Amino acid sequence: MTTEFYIGGSWVGPAVPRTLGVLDPATEETVATISLGSAADVDRAVAAARAAFVPYAQVSVEQRLSYLERISAGFRARLPEIARTMTREMGSPITFSTERQATVALFHFDEAARVLADFRFEEEMGAGVVRREPIGVCGLITPWNWPLNQVASKVAPALATGCTVVLKPSEIAPLSAMVLAEVIHDAGVPPGVFNLVNGDGAGVGEAIAAHPGVDMVSLTGSTAAGVRVSQLAADTVKRVALELGGKSANIVLPDADLASAVVAGVHSCFTNAGQNCQSPTRMLVHRSQRDEAYAAARRAVEQVRLGDPLDPSTTMGPLVSRAQREKVTALVRSGIDEGATLVAGGPEHPDGRGFYVRPTVFGDVTPTMRIAREEIFGPVLSILLYETEDEAVEIANDTPFGLAGFVQSRDPGRARRIADRLRAGRVYFNGAPFDRSLPFGGYKQSGNGREFGRFGFEEYLEVKAVIGW
Repeated sequence: MTTEFYIGGSWVGPAVPRTLGVLDPATEETVATISLGSAADVDRAVAAARAAFVPYAQVSVEQRLSYLERISAGFRARLPEIARTMTREMGSPITFSTERQATVALFHFDEAARVLADFRFEEEMGAGVVRREPIGVCGLITPWNWPLNQVASKVAPALATGCTVVLKPSEIAPLSAMVLAEVIHDAGVPPGVFNLVNGDGAGVGEAIAAHPGVDMVSLTGSTAAGVRVSQLAADTVKRVALELGGKSANIVLPDADLASAVVAGVHSCFTNAGQNCQSPTRMLVHRSQRDEAYAAARRAVEQVRLGDPLDPSTTMGPLVSRAQREKVTALVRSGIDEGATLVAGGPEHPDGRGFYVRPTVFGDVTPTMRIAREEIFGPVLSILLYETEDEAVEIANDTPFGLAGFVQSRDPGRARRIADRLRAGRVYFNGAPFDRSLPFGGYKQSGNGREFGRFGFEEYLEVKAVIGW
């Protein structure tokens, strides 16, 4: 079945046979074979979604809530299977896959139901009524690093608002999304409301972005991919929502508990093997605390357990692919070549099979170095030094990205003043947890639009004024 697509409520074969092996990044073995779709497959999926849209848009809130609740129940029943599937397709340690990857994906369906239950789709305003209506057919393009979290963060609000969906998960890690398609089917969601077509960016992603039958496209991916999708979508003036790259700064103020702040910052940067768009990959430390910070960073790296992702004691698995490993390794070498101090780790690959890299920390990094400017998407932390708060803010904002920021301090008022000056869509204070009811999205080249909670829900709605009613 992995070589089929889910279109119009059924699993169907591709228009043109073309396959790709899905690799386990820990063993480099092929664990499944999928089909790569084409524009013809997108045409079929869009046609199914268009035919389903008008009746589904009229479905009552109560019925949509029932669908979401059934999806959540089906997801919970298969959560161990989903977690193991993600471990096999993208290398996430099984404990992390279970407690974070799968669980946070499930949350989006619960959160969409929570928002839907109390949402006012009509309100009186001025001399009329303002209606919020589903935007239509939504093309959703998602990445491999959080293969179901990013799928669910788009699919859940789209279904909740009355939209229909054509999903292209990453061809690198598509298997968990296919399990979700089974869950949605078993929940009784009407045929054509949810459709899934596997494929690469050139064959399926671009066809979705350019398709005149798609009313909105939502992408999570690289900034380069976001630019390309925007260009393709422009001809049909469809709505485009983008969640793109990041190079987030973690400002450790001098009054913070330095050792605990640095250790927590290192581990946060290395979460999911550093394959996170909002990872705090630039740590800013006061120059007077340089040596103490480097010592704490070394201790943090020593706590990382690199190993078999199916071993519950493993805290870091491999990167998702050979290409990703080579990219990260090249950037580590660039840090050494440009004169940064190697505090821990390095470019040498661990022995054995799999796309593993060594968790790495650089010190004495300057804002012009590649490791301080480019999104590495691996377990690599750059520590930059500052003298004043103004300089710290200036360094933090000196980036084309603006997805997240982090501030560590014992003084909430001082930290808040810093947070208010950061040009980023989210700012975390002293290791605050990732709240998925609050809006998530970026400034500058980190994208546009917002996901999660009410803000993510409203991305899938059009606004209509009915005047003189």
